[in-house]
Amino acid sequence: MMNALPPLHDGHAPFDLQQLFREALYAFEEWDSELTEPIVTYEGRVMPISFVFEAMRECTDIVPMNIVGAVTERLTKPWEGEGPLDQMTFSTAARVMRVLVRKRLHVTGAADLVAVSAHASEDQGRD
Repeated sequence: MMNALPPLHDGHAPFDLQQLFREALYAFEEWDSELTEPIVTYEGRVMPISFVFEAMRECTDIVPMNIVGAVTERLTKPWEGEGPLDQMTFSTAARVMRVLVRKRLHVTGAADLVAVSAHASEDQGRD
């Protein structure tokens, strides 16, 4: 499923992948107490938001301030980066969000369900 997303180019994400990151972040914000992980759609393909965050793990682009705020307000400890907050990369934001998704799935007990579903989707994509 990861190959369904556009690749990074020398650490830089294409604009549509950055937009998809925003959509995944908004989907996380709207995630109430449902068991299943929120999904987003890219070019007609439906995928869990964790796939988007995973795809951005190596992105060196700087995150816009509105996204920095959306990420840091979810932290239980104050943000302590090496630079000012306006220097947070998508890589850092993606890693934080990936951990938050895993925590939420662990609490709801849906982590195993998502893993099985993700592997089934990958298998279908190979057919």
